[in-house]
Amino acid sequence: MNNRYNNFFQFIFSFVDLWGVNMVYVAALFLINNTIFVDSSYLALFLVANVSWLISCATTSLYINSNSYRIEVLTRHTLQAFVFFLLLVAAYLYFSPFSYSRTFVTWFLGGFAGSLVLSRGLYIGAVKVIRIHEKFVRKVVIIGYNDAAKNLVDHHLSASKNISVEGFFEDFDNVKELSSFPIIGNPQDCLQYAIENNISEIYSTLPAKDHPFLYDMAEQAENNFIRFKFATDFHTYIDRNVHVNFANHIPILSLRREPLDDIANRLKKRTFDVFFSLFVLVFILSWLIPIIALLIKLDSKGPVFFIQNRLGRDLNRIRVFKFRTMRTTEGDNQYKQATKDDPRVTRIGRILRKTSLDELPQFFNVLLGEMSVVGPRPHPLKMNDDYKQIINKYMIRHFLKPGITGWAQVNGYRGETKDLADIEGRIEHDIWYMENWSFWMDLRIIFLTAYNIVKGEKNAY
Repeated sequence: MNNRYNNFFQFIFSFVDLWGVNMVYVAALFLINNTIFVDSSYLALFLVANVSWLISCATTSLYINSNSYRIEVLTRHTLQAFVFFLLLVAAYLYFSPFSYSRTFVTWFLGGFAGSLVLSRGLYIGAVKVIRIHEKFVRKVVIIGYNDAAKNLVDHHLSASKNISVEGFFEDFDNVKELSSFPIIGNPQDCLQYAIENNISEIYSTLPAKDHPFLYDMAEQAENNFIRFKFATDFHTYIDRNVHVNFANHIPILSLRREPLDDIANRLKKRTFDVFFSLFVLVFILSWLIPIIALLIKLDSKGPVFFIQNRLGRDLNRIRVFKFRTMRTTEGDNQYKQATKDDPRVTRIGRILRKTSLDELPQFFNVLLGEMSVVGPRPHPLKMNDDYKQIINKYMIRHFLKPGITGWAQVNGYRGETKDLADIEGRIEHDIWYMENWSFWMDLRIIFLTAYNIVKGEKNAY
């Protein structure tokens, strides 16, 4: 299923699932109490249920992966999300000072499970109908039998359940190997064949500038309600996988997909950063900073905050704020990684580093627009200078704003980099995040970060 349909079903499922949580909750209230107007304890559970489902979806990637709407993947992720949802709701019910009707809770959780089964069942049924119904199957033919044509069939057309490749049109003298699809005729015969055999689409892998008749064929095909598409082999220009954008109908090739190049996505991410950082600064750091500052002062001499120059987006220098955790502070060119049982780390510093509380002042950087809540972690300048010479693609991570946490960190690549493989793994994860960013992924990373802090991480020292 292509990205257009993925985005459509992402919207449908996220809306239907959230609607299911709320409608089943209201229905269960009315069934048990004959009214939906009950005391505030049930309003609290209502809010917890909504937040728990959002957390579960983010944690299990229910709406994130590009292949999430394959039936088997969707089923597995839905089950994982529901189990995680049950655990969160159960934890709230166990620790909550309120008491709830067991009958209501049973009807609510059972009803929501039923709504998930129903929505997935309808989806699976619709997919099967689409796949087997003849009118949804598009018959296509391909002009040219070359590497581009073979790749088109192998990696795109044959993978789609509603496309039937009928064969190729190529000069027989140019065919030097057998194909799993027939060579139907010469390229000039394609249009007549398409009209007589109810072909939906024609793909041409031949360069139109060398075969001018293709332009006339394309116009005649459209007049006969047959779509004509030119499949350009971009390996003519660049010998690696590329991502294609268009500027005034001109194809622009880039080495990678960057969702955050889109201004709407950047605005979405920035809006979340502002509101999230304001929440942390107002409701957490407003009272936590004085406490930590006092503990740092009582534990050792020196400033409360450690400020260091690092590289931000597009190699712009930024001043990153942290709580001081060491007895000594290095300059930009004197960086030395913290190691296990490092004598430079203070007693309160060990606690701050273990719980990642030392990073909290970076929410000021987020509010200033220098950093994001989620993104590649900013490295010290000397570390950048050391590794950019020996690690391929190292500097690509600076296409994005650095983050307080990131995809590499929640996958175990945080703290001390003991060998080259550690930093290579971090860079690989940072680039993957850049190419696959979504709002749901940011939420997932935030929740996984919180989970890892509670669980504890061996590399946090």
